Amino acid sequence: MFTGIIREIATISEITQKENGIIELKIESSLARNKKKGDSIAVDGACLTITSPGQNIFTVEAIPETINKTNIKSYKPGTGVNLETPLKIGDGLDGHFVSGHIDFCAEVSSTENNLLIITVPPEMRKYFALKGSVAINGVSLTISHLDKETFGVSLIPTTLEKTNLGLLKKEDPVNIEIDLIARYLDSLLSGKEKEVSYDFLKDRGFL
Repeated sequence: MFTGIIREIATISEITQKENGIIELKIESSLARNKKKGDSIAVDGACLTITSPGQNIFTVEAIPETINKTNIKSYKPGTGVNLETPLKIGDGLDGHFVSGHIDFCAEVSSTENNLLIITVPPEMRKYFALKGSVAINGVSLTISHLDKETFGVSLIPTTLEKTNLGLLKKEDPVNIEIDLIARYLDSLLSGKEKEVSYDFLKDRGFL
């Protein structure tokens, strides 16, 4: 489990296509020195497993299912990626709960005036709400704009400086993880419940 608070912008140093559609990524990072084989790490929000740790570099592998749902297929040597280490017992929750399982890869529609606008597939629109949470490339953000085809988040200077969202351009691919609560609510509402009320949320432990 993660919180969407990025620890570092790291650099892809090498990409290797392996058997069975697996892609191996070598990532240069100061976080590598504290890692061991089998540790989890979020790369642009996608939870991957470290296969080979090192002093200032580590290796992860992505399977075809992960590759198809994420922006990993667009990586090149030199690409900057957001890194986050897993939440530990006792850590503060400064963002929101992020699982590290990407729901879909979306396209940047606009980056003007520090408002990042993302195009949303029609079938995913129901999971987004104004003032709700979303993770973009692993960054925990609050939705400030919403229409039928897009959603937007306002980026503060710290986010622009400390994450790769400040490097995005129009049509760039980004990883999107919808809010876990939105996912669970949709599952509940797919049954007999037709509307969300205060009592509905309270009875199910959301409030």
